[in-house]
Amino acid sequence: MKRNVISSLLKWKNKPKRKPLVVTGVRQCGKTFILKSFGAEHFEDTAYFNFEETESLSSLFEHDFNVERILDELGSIVLGREIVPGKTLVIFDEIQTCPRAITALKYFCENLPELHVIAAGSLLGVALAGISEGFSFPVGKVDRLMMYPMTFDEFVQADGGENLIKSGAKFDLNRELPEIYTSQMEKYLKLYYIIGGMPEAVQTWCDTHSFEEVEKVQQNILRDYADDFAKHAPIAEVPRIRLIWQSVPVQLAKENNKFVFSHVREGARSKELEDSLEWLINSSLVYKLPLVENPEQPLSFMANEAHFKIYMADVGLLRKRSGIYYKMILDGGDDFIRFKGALTENFVMSELRAAGFFPYFWRSGNTAELDFLLEAGGKIIPIEVKSSENTRAKSLRLFCTKHKPALAVKFSLKNVGCTEENGTRIQSLPLYQIFRLKDYLN
Repeated sequence: MKRNVISSLLKWKNKPKRKPLVVTGVRQCGKTFILKSFGAEHFEDTAYFNFEETESLSSLFEHDFNVERILDELGSIVLGREIVPGKTLVIFDEIQTCPRAITALKYFCENLPELHVIAAGSLLGVALAGISEGFSFPVGKVDRLMMYPMTFDEFVQADGGENLIKSGAKFDLNRELPEIYTSQMEKYLKLYYIIGGMPEAVQTWCDTHSFEEVEKVQQNILRDYADDFAKHAPIAEVPRIRLIWQSVPVQLAKENNKFVFSHVREGARSKELEDSLEWLINSSLVYKLPLVENPEQPLSFMANEAHFKIYMADVGLLRKRSGIYYKMILDGGDDFIRFKGALTENFVMSELRAAGFFPYFWRSGNTAELDFLLEAGGKIIPIEVKSSENTRAKSLRLFCTKHKPALAVKFSLKNVGCTEENGTRIQSLPLYQIFRLKDYLN
């Protein structure tokens, strides 16, 4: 299955001033598989080390940070062959279990820059968020890359729709899409809502085309995540992490205008649950969408971090955890109309994050609420999301009237279209064309 992240890995490989690369991302999004495949295809040799599988590896980093010694011992003792800078890709997997190996990345950067080193881990984001005794993160000495579940366009290509993605990327930006294209893409969108982008679930679908087999995989992934809470989170936080994790689909279904801690547990206050929520965010299991009421750049300075929404990293896992029967999505009925909007918003949120955006949402008192705000090309882009062909967007119009952006975007099931109101270009895009968003922003 093709992954877009390969292009980012190639850019890193060919950088003249390359640093060790730290790869983070939600567990089971395909980090290990992609890194091994990248090494096999683009290097003469790959030296793979997993600190969780081989705990004794950590002992090689205890003596000092002499990278030539470390490399020699890794090659002679562990691999049984030489590690050659410039020819060998070194992968340190589950590196969060060896903090001194993370610190050693600084010395690989300074003393052996010709060596290609990638460090990854399923809960590396959690480890990097906390500073423990004897741990020193190599600030400024590493490159960073975030991996995500498979995006919608990656899913379509994996399931045999590569030509649809290629042709969809060639259409003139203002051309109304032909029905022979839109009908197929709408079917793929429904499939993606059901299956999502976890690579094992996608591969199972491509191999079997069985929704039941996919759901078995999704259930196992969700169980693994729950096991991670008990295995890796602070013991005192585990019950609270479970409560928040269970609360996310419920709060999305209620269409709250923010994440409400008292809905996690009756009488709970934010102070009691903030650390547990932060653990889920740092593990990349959930995404945080902060509120911005005054849309000025940079949006990060305007954000109200105490007022936010929470989304899951994968729309397929959200669908499974919410108990939505896959036939309800395939049939397109109104049996789950309340949750349809939440599922669509979560889809857009995960696609935006995978595209490198860190969005916000906007609210004007109790009169209007806009789904997403982005910063792109030095401008603020408002985005409204609709789950069907109904594109009436009162909040978007209010935002445009009040703040006069140059461009606004409406995602729905309606075909491509463009209008201009009070100096704002309002671009309508089908949800299944979200992979072309950057083309429109450019």
